[in-house]
Amino acid sequence: MKSFFAKRLFDGFTLHSNVRFEVNKTQVTAFYSDSEDESNAEVIHELVIPAMVDVQVNGGGGVQFNETPTLSTLQQMAKAYLNVGTGSLMPTIITDDIDVMNKGADAIALGHKWDPGAIPGVHFEGPHLSIAKKGMHSSKHIRSLSDKELALFTRDDLGKVIVTLAPEAVLPSDIEALTNAGVIVSIGHTNATSEDCFTAFNAGATGATHLFNAMSPFTSREPGMVGASLYRDDVYCGLIVDHHHVHPVSATLAIKLKGDKRLMLVTDAMAPAASDVDHFVYQGTKVMRKNNTLRLEDGTLAGSLLTMEQAIQHTHFDLNIDLQATLRMATSTPAAFIKSEANIGTLRTGAVANFVTLDESLKVTRCWRNGELAQ
Repeated sequence: MKSFFAKRLFDGFTLHSNVRFEVNKTQVTAFYSDSEDESNAEVIHELVIPAMVDVQVNGGGGVQFNETPTLSTLQQMAKAYLNVGTGSLMPTIITDDIDVMNKGADAIALGHKWDPGAIPGVHFEGPHLSIAKKGMHSSKHIRSLSDKELALFTRDDLGKVIVTLAPEAVLPSDIEALTNAGVIVSIGHTNATSEDCFTAFNAGATGATHLFNAMSPFTSREPGMVGASLYRDDVYCGLIVDHHHVHPVSATLAIKLKGDKRLMLVTDAMAPAASDVDHFVYQGTKVMRKNNTLRLEDGTLAGSLLTMEQAIQHTHFDLNIDLQATLRMATSTPAAFIKSEANIGTLRTGAVANFVTLDESLKVTRCWRNGELAQ
């Protein structure tokens, strides 16, 4: 049993003062706010928060999951991201052939077994997308939903499963079947009308993948995917706050409209994130670091270099979003999206003891995984 006394603590929902909490092995077993008992406890003066949750991360620490879909890749990503405050990743398998996707799923199964807090599941971004809004996704791998993908998405050894798809690429009954099987369906890379998006949400989709990016825009006469996502109070929206994917004014408006219970910070990060790697090759195409972005040779944005640490800094300091709201969008809200807030993204009794400390600049200073201080 270990005891900690935090002078300031954010539990995933609320900021507290003078919190004593107990950790037994890998789990928080007791939590006392407004405590005066510092006896036999490690006293922490910096802000304590749950380790952050990133539901869209393609690579990092110098490795790209699609390119090397192995357990060691997941472990390398998990280690690199913990150092910058992210304790739970939904490794993202980008549109690819079915063999690569199956290999990725096999690695996820091993990663989830290795540490379900670090690898709570998987995010399949594609392959059932709109060619018109494909972004960096390979058009040769974009395809219709088949029994092979259905079998993959509904495996019972992957933990939580997110599937990003375009409403125009599937039937509403497909979305209903996936959600009935426990899959979390998110809409993205779509040129659909708002009505088509509403139909998808009514069929069970609950997410919008990287709001504003690779989706039909909001206009005066057609709200598009952007408008439909912002309009629906029950839809979670991922937002890349790196000041390159989304203009700060657009990001701020989205946060004000959705609120911190439905807007979640994501990175969409690639191999060079949380590393000094300056380029990598994805599906035979060179992706280069340029002006703090990642781009294909034609200038197309290709994921990001963002970390969740940077995302909360940009959101709080640059967008002037309240600290509690900012932290919630990086912890309990993404955890709630994948129906895991009892275990990750929170620091309450019963949760996994993954937490980090932040200094006044919101820079991560120390990290604990499963109750142990990470080196």
